[in-house]
Amino acid sequence: MRNLILTIAIVALTATAAVWLTRHEPAHAAGEADHGHGHTEGGEGHAAEPETGPHGGRLLHAGDTRLELSVFEQGVPPRFHVYARHAGKPVAPEDMQVEVWLTRLGEEIEYYSFMPQDDYLRSRESVGEPHSFDVEVNAVIAGEQHHWQYSSHEGRTRIPAELAQEMGIVTETAGPQTLAERLAVTGRVRTDPDRLARVRPRYAGQLESIEVGLGAAVEEGQVLARIRSHESLQTYAVRAPIAGVVLRRDAQPGENTGETPLFVIADVSQVWVELDLFGRALGRVRPGQPVRVETLDGANADGVIDWVSPLAAHASQSVVARVVLPNPQGRFRPGQFVRGAVTVDETEAALAVRESALQRFREFDVVYARVGETYEVRMLELGRRGGGWVEVLDGLAPGTAYVTGNSYLVKADIEKSGAAHAH
Repeated sequence: MRNLILTIAIVALTATAAVWLTRHEPAHAAGEADHGHGHTEGGEGHAAEPETGPHGGRLLHAGDTRLELSVFEQGVPPRFHVYARHAGKPVAPEDMQVEVWLTRLGEEIEYYSFMPQDDYLRSRESVGEPHSFDVEVNAVIAGEQHHWQYSSHEGRTRIPAELAQEMGIVTETAGPQTLAERLAVTGRVRTDPDRLARVRPRYAGQLESIEVGLGAAVEEGQVLARIRSHESLQTYAVRAPIAGVVLRRDAQPGENTGETPLFVIADVSQVWVELDLFGRALGRVRPGQPVRVETLDGANADGVIDWVSPLAAHASQSVVARVVLPNPQGRFRPGQFVRGAVTVDETEAALAVRESALQRFREFDVVYARVGETYEVRMLELGRRGGGWVEVLDGLAPGTAYVTGNSYLVKADIEKSGAAHAH
């Protein structure tokens, strides 16, 4: 069902994009790709597929000269390979000179030089991912100078800013981040014993009146009941020693009082949360560690571990860790079950992205970088994870704007555009 809903959403947004572009998009300048992209060679986007050579690379023509530029990446770091023919005959690698300039999204320029290798030229430099760039080739073959330019884009699409806003696409800037390792635990809310009062009569007597009911909120000093003393035959008032809520009432008018508490009052403006620690959590949870507490109905609060019991429960062998929580609005009720996330370790990452922003592209974990109104895949080498963040070891420059909200729509738009991995 979830996949069906996502499919419907993507189709609807794609239709919205088409309508928006029909209304708003100006005509493309020469050489500018359409929304989405394809491989183009000096022309409009979505041109006919480029001609490929026998080695699967881009085939370039100039008179009697044919040059094939491919990226070889089978089991080795990707490098450019160049094959050439002149007047129908292969050109030896020693008899040609080639240089390649790549312009990546954001105007970053890379230079590639070549050396002979068997019957072809091989680039000295490896070609980084993504293999998405505008290509300029300068070559001297059989004494003739040649110059070619073409675009080879993958994992790239253009989405106008207004449309991206309508689609709910959100971006953030990649930078340093604190990675928090959290342990998930469960527990329950308890009344703070220091904020619990059991109200007993001062003198034995007969209850003449009860002034408050079960569950009533009372103020400190408020009259709870009136008792006629058996000894003095005078009536005295029983007052609340603290402000709070009447949790229990064991008194009825006309009854004789004894040692049993008449009322139990709790101040729940502050509560205890007792978390149960099992297994590996026992040695990792310590006083002072931050913890987020959440009830099953969604109330949450941040606190710290105040105390860890030195004793284990006989039956479950669990150990209790206590969190003292302010509870001014009464969102945490004694007896409620809760979930806790204890931060047991924090490390600094020089560069990190939100884990929720990750998508899959080919065999890579990726995010989608934004440069102006253009979005392009960034293949990532990932490190540590924690607190909803993941460390980036390679593949993304610090300060890059990347998609954090609705990144799956950018992925769908790129896949719809037919962004093949070809060169």
